[in-house]
Amino acid sequence: MAKRSTIVYFGPERAPNRAFMKGMGLTDRDLENPIVGVAVAWNEAGPCNLHLLDLARPVKEGIITQKGTPIAFVVPTVIDGIAMGYEGMKYSLVSREVIANTVELTVNAHGYDGFVGLGGCDKTLPGIIMAAARLNLPSIVMYGGTTLPGNFKGRKIAIGDVYEAVGAYGKGKMSLAELKLMEDVAIPTAGACGGLYTANTMALMTEALGIALTGSASPPAVDEMRVRFAFETGKALMRLLETDLKARDILSFEAFENAITVLMASGGSTNAVLHLLAIAKEANVKLTLEDFDRIAKKVPVIVSMKPSGDYTMYDLHLVGGAPLIMKKLMKANLLHENLITVSGKTVKQNLEEFNLPNSNSEQIVRDLDNPFHDTSGIRILKGNLAPEGAVVKVSASKITKHKGKAIIFDSEEDAFKFVLENKVKAGDTIVIRYEGPKGGPGMREMLAVTSAIVGQGLDDKVALITDGRFSGATRGLMVGHVAPEAMVGGPIALIKDGDSIIIDVDEGRIDVELSDEEFEKRKKTWKPKEPKYKTGLLAQYSRLVGSAKEGASLL
Repeated sequence: MAKRSTIVYFGPERAPNRAFMKGMGLTDRDLENPIVGVAVAWNEAGPCNLHLLDLARPVKEGIITQKGTPIAFVVPTVIDGIAMGYEGMKYSLVSREVIANTVELTVNAHGYDGFVGLGGCDKTLPGIIMAAARLNLPSIVMYGGTTLPGNFKGRKIAIGDVYEAVGAYGKGKMSLAELKLMEDVAIPTAGACGGLYTANTMALMTEALGIALTGSASPPAVDEMRVRFAFETGKALMRLLETDLKARDILSFEAFENAITVLMASGGSTNAVLHLLAIAKEANVKLTLEDFDRIAKKVPVIVSMKPSGDYTMYDLHLVGGAPLIMKKLMKANLLHENLITVSGKTVKQNLEEFNLPNSNSEQIVRDLDNPFHDTSGIRILKGNLAPEGAVVKVSASKITKHKGKAIIFDSEEDAFKFVLENKVKAGDTIVIRYEGPKGGPGMREMLAVTSAIVGQGLDDKVALITDGRFSGATRGLMVGHVAPEAMVGGPIALIKDGDSIIIDVDEGRIDVELSDEEFEKRKKTWKPKEPKYKTGLLAQYSRLVGSAKEGASLL
């Protein structure tokens, strides 16, 4: 097979290069093989990625059995649950770009012929796939797996329940002892958050895009199937090298349509909208918010997983994981079934060969003629408050319409304090602005605020609007990704306390009751805010990042 690594490791003039490699114990035969990277998103900041270095070993073994030489390297990761609710969360979305850049610089600087990417917490999988699309080499990803569900007084829980419990405690609905007990049992093992939050949503996206092996998204981190999939993933990379099947051969427009279809049917995280847009941009695929809304109108929610439903990723795994969802969608002619995948086979071939467990799955995944929600999981809203679009997870809300007076905050911290002081009233519309990609910077998730509102029992009585974003664990009528953002003078920067805002998910509408003349009058008096950061990573990001409508990427 053709190898670009020969440029770096072959010939008399490359003797110094080989000397470095032999200093690690590699032999001449090792250096004659294809040299491939194993990108591991690892740290000890939380349980999400804690086990991925261990999973890198069977990946390397799979590569070695197919006469490849694997070289492991670590990419950074931010654990969103740790960073949530304070300044640290500004680095979360930034980390996606840093991950993509780290994979690019490592693979290109060392002349690797392809790579495997192992990811866990939210931004690792999209960052790795962005790098795959950018590099356009033979590449494959594998999710590290979910944690097992926690058990609180006989009830299965995930981390989202703990965030909501903080609000319940503040409202006097839960004792401090109960909150402590829930904290102690919510995350019993290594692995990413257990509900259909962003990490598990993006795991489903890897299979739907065809960039991961079929069935690899759902096994828990502590399940021995993880080791088997890691080994097979390493072997699969070498087959990709043999056939010269590259990332962009797989990441076609139709592959993104499949991913969006699975996203809508599952009721997954709104963050997947940002990530799919950013990945598509790296793959030179023209994907827009209109594509999401077009698909949303024909796909109902057929999955019941937290926060929209009752079950966890482990429960989904027991009944068949992503293949179960995709088989139902394929049967309804909602998937492009003849697309090539990293297995070298088509979507249809993969699904037909995958054996589903003999178990009753209707409580978790239903047929399309009997959905949990008649509408899709996510809708795109537009109007004079968000002319470029906004995103709402309708499957996680009890209401689809809301009209209320705006209460304006220019930071998440101020809004959170307001909520914790029990000042929010039924009918309010909370607006959090200057938290967008440039304004935050970093487009923070608002899980602490939204969970406190839900914990106070106001999830069906209050709406929240922001140019920031939300965790996959968010519930309630929460509208994010409002574009243009406040920092660039979008309409969200011009509204005032008391303005009447209308949200109508059914009509795809988000409007403030102001005339065009009033908007123009306010625009003349609006002044841009000074950037919050003048130096460092956040300052660099703020200068380069684009709109949420295009995935908030640096391209």
